[in-house]
Amino acid sequence: MKLPDSFYTEVRKKLEAAETIDDVMGTDGVIRQILQTTVSEFLQAEMTVHLGYDKHDPSGNNSGNNRNGSTRKRVATEHGPIEIVVPRDRNGSFEPVAVRKHERRLGKVEDIVISLYARGMSTRDIQAQIEDLYGVEISPSAVSQITESVMATMVEWQNRPLEALFPIVYFDAIHYRVRSKGRVVTKAAYSVLGITVDGQKELLGIWVGESEGATFWFSVLTELRNRGLEDILIVCIDGLKGFPEAIEDVFPHAAVQSCVIHQIRFSTKAVTWKDLKAVLKDLRQVYTAPTREAAEVGLDALEKTWGEHYPLLIKSWRENWPKLSTYLAYPKELRHVIYTTNAIESLYRQFRKVTKNKAAFPDDDALRKMLFLAQRHIAEKWTMRIPKWSIILGQLANIFEGRITILTNRD
Repeated sequence: MKLPDSFYTEVRKKLEAAETIDDVMGTDGVIRQILQTTVSEFLQAEMTVHLGYDKHDPSGNNSGNNRNGSTRKRVATEHGPIEIVVPRDRNGSFEPVAVRKHERRLGKVEDIVISLYARGMSTRDIQAQIEDLYGVEISPSAVSQITESVMATMVEWQNRPLEALFPIVYFDAIHYRVRSKGRVVTKAAYSVLGITVDGQKELLGIWVGESEGATFWFSVLTELRNRGLEDILIVCIDGLKGFPEAIEDVFPHAAVQSCVIHQIRFSTKAVTWKDLKAVLKDLRQVYTAPTREAAEVGLDALEKTWGEHYPLLIKSWRENWPKLSTYLAYPKELRHVIYTTNAIESLYRQFRKVTKNKAAFPDDDALRKMLFLAQRHIAEKWTMRIPKWSIILGQLANIFEGRITILTNRD
């Protein structure tokens, strides 16, 4: 980005005319005028990159998105407050980096680098972006050093004390390729997503292990307990063998719900294409049943119709039924929240957007760092409570009598 020559000419004139420090650094000083102009121009440059064409460029016609005026915004700087001009796009998808939405303080280059890294950009891409937009030269090694500065913050976050009670907690893992001892291996990034008594999402931590297993999950559960988590009402998990037993050892009073969607996905793999539609239709009579008794009638009918053709399918549903059917004992509002681990799957979809360009991470810390920064950015948008949480909280209080001591009156 290059400012017009008239801007530099005007700055030189003002600096030559300055007689006191206040003329340079004061309320109406040259420094603040420079900041005000350059930041506004930075934002215009970011908008150009976002849209893919320059202002007034005919190539933007019928592009699906275009500039839509601007708004004025007052932000604090180390030289005092300034008023900047923030461009808008018609789709409302523009998210500036120099001065982020809802931010009232002008960030430093370090903050911008970390923000770009959290969105999945490589160190060299960040270097090029900073130089193109802001005219600041920064080496890839400097970018790495800046992002490394968040490690202490990550460790503090990972070890922070937790609330004594989380009514609902989801456990799941996502897999990545990581370099280890001279070769690339697949490792699991374990995540634990909790729902607070106030109905808000909170990621309790991220752990990296060789592969997903009950033994590793046991160590995660123990760590959560050591950080202050005393009670969980309902735990939602995938169908990993041995996981329910690990939960019972650490949180013996927690009800365990295995993910129905994971089980259905397994069913689709066990059935031939020509029978799939019919099998799924019969399965639907099981997992959408109004009561556990009705679901078991549906399961018997499923076995009668398909047991001879797909014995492994029936065996899997029968063996996992005690944990798959937990939700059927609860009201429909609560059922909708716990029958699947989709809440954490949604988080993983956003993780994949950030990590999609990473063929392999250089080490475990690099994976942790990127996921930590990504979740920090994602969590900023977790401002809404779980739908119908007031109703669900009342249901939980009745079902788990005496274990919820904090009730809220917010809708």
